Amino acid sequence: MKKTGIILFLVLISSLNYAQEHFVQGFVHAFENVPLIGVEIKVKSSKQTVKTDSQGHFIASCNGDDKLTIKARGFVGQKVKIANNTKIVAVNMTLKPGDQNMENAIGYGYISDKDKTTAVSSVNPDHTTYSRYSDMYDLIISQFAGVQITNGEIIIRGNRSFQGSSAALIVVDGVISDPEVLTTIAPIDVKSISVIKDGSSAIYGSRGANGVLIIETRKGGE
Repeated sequence: MKKTGIILFLVLISSLNYAQEHFVQGFVHAFENVPLIGVEIKVKSSKQTVKTDSQGHFIASCNGDDKLTIKARGFVGQKVKIANNTKIVAVNMTLKPGDQNMENAIGYGYISDKDKTTAVSSVNPDHTTYSRYSDMYDLIISQFAGVQITNGEIIIRGNRSFQGSSAALIVVDGVISDPEVLTTIAPIDVKSISVIKDGSSAIYGSRGANGVLIIETRKGGE
């Protein structure tokens, strides 16, 4: 009987420790070092929802063994397990493929004004402005300072390799394309062009290591 009482006591203490509340703070970033603002963090045990501040920081009250669900429009959702000894968590969100998701990241305020220029540079001229350019290469060189064209390849981040290619990744209407695609597009048919560089190009994985050129063409009626 005495032994049974000791076991019950230990189980009770263990249960109390398991349910003991503690505070966890965290930081949510994207593109390696850009803090995300207003990202929702939901605590599984309490259903409490908190949001990140202007520094991508948050504080949440959790149980000893809990789980955080992190969501932001345009980004891949993440789940983080919390243990008794967890005090700080760091989360790097990954942007979903597609041009619209970068626009969501900026449009929904996840990226602050000061970070927009490093995340993406864009031009959206009208038909009259497009018609000034003889081809896509002329348009790109004229609109994006520092971008070079070598043997038909777009060089955004300079010549980074003596053996491998330094060409930027080209994405047209959400589809990764060969450099030759630029010869088939007329400037007047382009709706917008974006250049992603620096750490921000990590959203496209290793293929975006040399930067990314994103082109959106006009659809019928636009």
